[in-house]
Amino acid sequence: MWCELVGAITIIYYLFYIIFPWFIDCDVQLYLKEKFGQPIYVLSGKVVWITGSSSGIGEHLAYELAKVNCKLILSARREEELIRVKQQCLKINPSLQDSDVEVFKFDVCDYDCHEKSLGYIIKKFGKLDILVNNAGRSQRATWEKIDIKVDKDLFDLNVFSAINLSRLVYRYFAEVGSGHLVVTSSLAGILGVPFSGSYTGSKHALHGYFESLRGEKMNPNIPITMVCPGAISTPFLSHSFTETPGVEFGEKTDVNASNKLTPERCGYLMAIAIANRLNECWISKAGALQITYLIRYYPNLAEMILTKLGPKFFQRLRDNKVTVDTK
Repeated sequence: MWCELVGAITIIYYLFYIIFPWFIDCDVQLYLKEKFGQPIYVLSGKVVWITGSSSGIGEHLAYELAKVNCKLILSARREEELIRVKQQCLKINPSLQDSDVEVFKFDVCDYDCHEKSLGYIIKKFGKLDILVNNAGRSQRATWEKIDIKVDKDLFDLNVFSAINLSRLVYRYFAEVGSGHLVVTSSLAGILGVPFSGSYTGSKHALHGYFESLRGEKMNPNIPITMVCPGAISTPFLSHSFTETPGVEFGEKTDVNASNKLTPERCGYLMAIAIANRLNECWISKAGALQITYLIRYYPNLAEMILTKLGPKFFQRLRDNKVTVDTK
């Protein structure tokens, strides 16, 4: 009888994780935290530095944090876009002062300016509570045709800039006794995504670096949150890396595609993950989310299914169309 009960519970457990993700737009833990966990308002008054905040996920995360009276440092290379985001933050929350939202033009790949920039922010705001490593770019390319310089350039932006800045910030957090590192990874940091070899490698590398840090320190006062979005309705495709150095993909993103989650929703869920100090969260429409659960928890079954579906399936799931010639 006990064996039958255990077997029934096991079957129900697996069925739950096969079926339930089809009806949500994030992993189960984040879904529960959204419903029953800490509200975003617990971040009120925090000083948050967001790199890559001139558009997309970073921009909409800034809006969510502005609503709860966070003090923000908005960083990217496009100053005019940062000014636009700042103005929207102040419009969203009139109680914020102009000095509460800092437009800070910043090239994350200029490592020599990282320490000086951190010092400036601490001097201006008196502290830094949360660093959000959000700067980065995607890629569309055929694996064997990728020039090694593309790999180096993409890792420089997506990985090494975040690592260098985070090491400086972590030392500061350790000195003051608390802080929070947030990293925008991707479902590509969990899966092997076709036609984005360098990008997928860079996101896997982020998990390796930051999970190593988490295991090394095990410091509950300095949590590390890995945020893994799937397809989001942002105009990222046109600026994506390709297989050729210096050449952008140049194709417009179908921002209204049904397979993509809105950046507003992604920014909100990301703020929930930060407020609840989650180690990792997945944010995506159901299709990609279910594939992630399948690959992570049922690898043998996933191999059988995905082999039948083929690489074009992944492209449609991600871009709503075939974007790279599979011949």
